[in-house]
Amino acid sequence: MNRNHLIYLLLFSGAFLNISCGFNKKISFIKPDSGKIQYEGRVGTNNPGVAEIYWPGSSCKIKFKGTELKAILKDEKGYNYFNVIIDEDSIYVLKPDTVKTAYTLASRLPEGEHTVQLFKRTGGMTRFYGFELAPRSKIVDQPAKTRMIEFYGNSITVGSGVYQGDSPYGDENNYLSYAAITARHFDAKYSCIARSGIGLMVSWFPLIMPEMYDRLNPNDSTSKWDFSKATPGIVVINLCQNDFSLFNLPDHPQFKSRFGNKAPAEDFIIASYSRFVQSIRNHYPEAHIICVLGNMDAVKPGSSWPGYIEKAVASLHDKKVYTHFFPYKNTPDHPNEAEQKQMAESLVRFIDEHINW
Repeated sequence: MNRNHLIYLLLFSGAFLNISCGFNKKISFIKPDSGKIQYEGRVGTNNPGVAEIYWPGSSCKIKFKGTELKAILKDEKGYNYFNVIIDEDSIYVLKPDTVKTAYTLASRLPEGEHTVQLFKRTGGMTRFYGFELAPRSKIVDQPAKTRMIEFYGNSITVGSGVYQGDSPYGDENNYLSYAAITARHFDAKYSCIARSGIGLMVSWFPLIMPEMYDRLNPNDSTSKWDFSKATPGIVVINLCQNDFSLFNLPDHPQFKSRFGNKAPAEDFIIASYSRFVQSIRNHYPEAHIICVLGNMDAVKPGSSWPGYIEKAVASLHDKKVYTHFFPYKNTPDHPNEAEQKQMAESLVRFIDEHINW
C-alpha cells in the first residue's frame, strides 16, 4: 500500500468514526402512542403515528431530562392556539400552521428535569405527530393524577370572550375558564366537552349537546368516545344559557326546527334536563354530578331556569347529583377573566363543602 492510499484510508476511517458518533447522538422521537406522553381530554389515538386533538382544554404533556424539545403539529384550518407551558410556570402561545411542522417548544433550558405541556386554548382539530428530544436527552416517567373532573358546557365553559378588548390570539382561552382553573386547583385530570352556542334542547346551529356529548370528534356523528378510557370523580354540567336565549326567539331557524311555532312547556324542559343527567350517570355510575348554571342572564333575578334545573335534579332521586348556581354577573357579553376566576372560586368552595372525593 503506498503512502497516498494509507492517507486516504485514515481519512475515510476518521470520517466513518465521526458519522458513527453522530448516530449515537441522534435525536430521540417520541411517538404519540409511546405511552410516555400524558394526555388530558378526549384525544384520538386510533390512527398510528398521529394523535388528533379536538376539544378546548385537551393537552399533551411530557417530562424529560434535557435542554430542548420540539413538537410536530399540523392544524386542520390554521386558527387554533395552544399554550406552551414549561415547568408548570412559563407560558407562551403557539399557533400551528396547516403544514406539518416541527416547532421548538423549549430551548436552552437549564440542565435537569423539565415538563412541557401543550394545552389547547380553542376548539377545532389539530394533529400531533410526537415530540423530538435533543441528543443526550432522556424521558422521565410522570406521576399519574389521582383525580379527574369532566365538564359539559357552552361558550362560558369554553372560555369564549374572556378577553374583552384587542388580543393577538382571539377572545377565546380555555386555560382561563372557570373549568380549567377548577381542575388545576385540585390537580385533577381535565376533560372539557364544550362548544360555543350549544344548548341542551336548542342551539344556535343544528347540533345539541345530547347529540354531541358522546363523540370523540365533535364534528363526526360516527366518531364515538369510549367512556371506559377515563372515569371522572366529578362531572360538571353548565348548560341552558343558549336555551334560555333561543326560547325567546320563535322566528329563529333552530327554534322552528326543534319546536315549530311554540316553545316547550316546563315539563319538557325538566324532562330533557333530567334525561341528559341520567345519560351521564349511565356512563359514570359513581361520579358526583354538579348541575350548575350561570353566570349570564339565565340566572338573572326572576329567571325560571335555575328552578327548572332544581326540579330536574330532584326528579332523579340521586344523592350524588347536586345543583349550584353562579351569581348573575350583570355585565355585558361573556364572562371576562376576573369573572371566570370568581366562578372557579365559587365552584371550588362548593366542592370542598359538599363532596368527599
